[in-house]
Amino acid sequence: MDNRQRILDLIRLKGPVIPIQVAKEIRTDTMIASAHLSELVASRHLKVSSVKHGSSPLYYIPGQEAMLQVFATNLNEKEKRTYDILKEHLVLQDSAQEPLVRYTLREIKDFAVPLQVNYDNKSELFWKWYLLPNEDAEKRIKAILGKVEPKKEEKQTVLEPKKEEIKKVEEKKKEIEERKPKAEKIERKVTEERVERKEERGKIGEKRDESFSSVLEGFISENKIEVVEKNVLKKDSEVEMVVRLPSSVGNLLYFCKVKNKKKISDGDLSSAYIQSQSRKMPILFLTNGELTKKAKEMLEQEFKSMTLKKI
Repeated sequence: MDNRQRILDLIRLKGPVIPIQVAKEIRTDTMIASAHLSELVASRHLKVSSVKHGSSPLYYIPGQEAMLQVFATNLNEKEKRTYDILKEHLVLQDSAQEPLVRYTLREIKDFAVPLQVNYDNKSELFWKWYLLPNEDAEKRIKAILGKVEPKKEEKQTVLEPKKEEIKKVEEKKKEIEERKPKAEKIERKVTEERVERKEERGKIGEKRDESFSSVLEGFISENKIEVVEKNVLKKDSEVEMVVRLPSSVGNLLYFCKVKNKKKISDGDLSSAYIQSQSRKMPILFLTNGELTKKAKEMLEQEFKSMTLKKI
């Protein structure tokens, strides 16, 4: 059975886990287990928590969110107090809370969901208990906002309009009605121009995507890389290859992962690393993107044997 499937089966059975539990189950070290978990998070098969068990986050399957309450005891004293308040009231108005509660609401990301509400030309931040349905949250927010008494308006004396004023209003209304067809034509023309520009931008984007293949071929040619196997997973986006690289001791076989992506995550690196390990080959990672902060740390600390080149 594939290790990733074994991990998913384990989490379905036991609920949220940490890497060391996974390592024991699949009989490997914690680093490899973490790499498998990161890959499953990147492919959206798993979610990762903010709350920690020891020094490690928890990995769980979507739908197991309720089980995270078991680990609420791992929150610090101030966060646990805010957790209890939110769990009791289900919805909290941010501006009505004391500063410490407002701060800790932003820290307990697993349990507090922010909702930005616009009303009466104002914007107000609310927090809902993470398991509360949106419909129930909406009702509670309306109830909270309903407690705010509207400003009393001063009574104004209503004067009957004069005949001259009525005539002016009718003339103005007629003038607006005459202009309306012209305005609709102008608006239609502007909309058509926007559609044309959007299509042009799409064509430009397509040209940029197509150029990635030629950039990759140019890089391979310049660096005298021999392609032994090539598997295009996504056109102009993701390629896997087995290549020969020249070295001082002769040509060496490498597993090569190619990604056309703006941001390269730790999950991207972990997935490529696992594939190279399964093939028992060193790894060459080619990309035109930038590494995320976590990916840089992983490359420097855990994947030192990985060769990453920007093309």
